[in-house]
Amino acid sequence: MSPAAPDAPARTQIHLAAHFPGVNHTTVWADPRSESQIAFSSFARLARTAERGLFDFFFLAEGLRLREHKGRIHDLDVVGRPESITLLSALAAVTDRLGLAATVNATFNEPYELARRLASLDHLSGGRAAWNVVTTSDAFTGENFRRGGYLDRADRYTRAAGFVATAREWWDSWTQDGQPRPVDHRGEHFTVRGEFTVPRSPQGHPVVIQAGDSPEGREFAASAADVIFTRHSGLEAGRAFHADVKGRLAAYGRQPGDLKIMPGVTVVLGDTAAEAREHAAEIRRQQVSPQNALLAAEQIWGVDLSSYDPDGPLPDLDPVPGSELAQGRVKIADPKAVAARWRALSQAKGLSLRETVIETTGRQSFIGTPQAVAAEMETHVRTGAADGFILVPHLTPGGLDEFVDRVVPLLQERGVHRTEYAGTTLRSHLGLPEPVHRPFPPPGTTLPVAPPAGERNRVVR
Repeated sequence: MSPAAPDAPARTQIHLAAHFPGVNHTTVWADPRSESQIAFSSFARLARTAERGLFDFFFLAEGLRLREHKGRIHDLDVVGRPESITLLSALAAVTDRLGLAATVNATFNEPYELARRLASLDHLSGGRAAWNVVTTSDAFTGENFRRGGYLDRADRYTRAAGFVATAREWWDSWTQDGQPRPVDHRGEHFTVRGEFTVPRSPQGHPVVIQAGDSPEGREFAASAADVIFTRHSGLEAGRAFHADVKGRLAAYGRQPGDLKIMPGVTVVLGDTAAEAREHAAEIRRQQVSPQNALLAAEQIWGVDLSSYDPDGPLPDLDPVPGSELAQGRVKIADPKAVAARWRALSQAKGLSLRETVIETTGRQSFIGTPQAVAAEMETHVRTGAADGFILVPHLTPGGLDEFVDRVVPLLQERGVHRTEYAGTTLRSHLGLPEPVHRPFPPPGTTLPVAPPAGERNRVVR
């Protein structure tokens, strides 16, 4: 009898997550297949499709105030935004293994209250809860809250870091034998004392996701996050971001696998490359209607452009700095520089205003046949540009169907995507270590050295 062939080396696994498109410029509202953005059936269908595709988690965004433009509600927000943890608690009853990730703001919540809600979700779902930590310094959003928009932009991450550290103290406060221990935390932003009402949850700590791209955001992620939701979906930009953030982990005693980097991406498929490109171009035209093109330009120029033809040239005036024309949206850091880039692109390619907006705001990351998309995704992960992807479909609720039906089987054939869930918790899906308390040091402090190898976290199998 001939000796058995040695086992083939394991292929790098691709982590996948699904983002409910909701209220953003990705969604195509006019498509006849587009359904409700707030009905539970829409969320349930998309989540079940993600679970059928053996995705790691289902991801919800959050908006604490409807955006305004020229004093009126922005048209992409009129459908409303249900509260994430409430919705995910309901989805826990109609899914079995899929992780459930809620975006919750660390500026306008309190650690005890949010830690309790997330621990409850982790119990209800059998260990599938995740928290996407976001912050805001936007006074417009703050007007909805008692404290108002008091927080300076520079303080966002120090408060968020203190928030996460305090929440983890609450999660860690129950002993293994089920006894609560008092928490006495005194920090720059939070002073709390008492006992937590929820026993230690199945994951210990819900998975923490973070999306900041500034130096402070990257450092915060390296110290405290389990997953980064990033915008760097291109191959070279992804490699640079991946290397930078992973390189920061050792200072906190962490290993490269302790943090998963997952860019938000879109996928457009076709039976041929040409068909996929044509389909992608049509989707972009639907996403950037003439009216939406003017709204996008007004956010840059800061003035009313309703008299301009969206199929005509770009405005020939300079942007107005500090404009409050758009409220509740991310501010453009340097509108004059953005306008200059738009003009250069428009002149070089002979583009109209609308065509320029389509060209500069596109988020279509993977365009091609299912075989080409599967190969390109594997290349990104194998060459260190990402650990996986958060898919943002342009249709609700059927936007994941084609990817799950046509691309997932190819990834499985390549040996880079699971054929069944091996564990029951989100941490097990992601291959993350058991949680430990890692407080984020205040600015100016010396970073901690890595602990001895024997004291590092064990990976949950």
